[in-house]
Amino acid sequence: MKLREIVTALNLEIKSGEDLLDRQVNGGYAGDLLSDVLAHAQEGEVWVTLQTHANIVAVASTKGLAAIIIVHGRSPDAATLQKAEEEQIPILVSNRSTYDVVCQLSDLGIKAHERV
Repeated sequence: MKLREIVTALNLEIKSGEDLLDRQVNGGYAGDLLSDVLAHAQEGEVWVTLQTHANIVAVASTKGLAAIIIVHGRSPDAATLQKAEEEQIPILVSNRSTYDVVCQLSDLGIKAHERV
């Protein structure tokens, strides 16, 4: 599924990476502990988190994630958005909870990969 389809279906606000919405999303990961995301998220997944600081961009870039969805209507600061643009990481925002966003993603067919 293309990232653009997820943005539309979940009515997400695009904070960065509007020109990157044709990326293919092949799974999802939800978590707020950066070390956990580094250890378990897989390339091409969309990451659901409530974190908003610049380190989320570094984690997403390192893991080759398709995008970051920030929940609860939280918004990253200008420095985080600038870093996201530089690293070509789309940042999207939902007013919904992590649980609601994950359920919506699952309904769209976005599933977690098998974790080892």
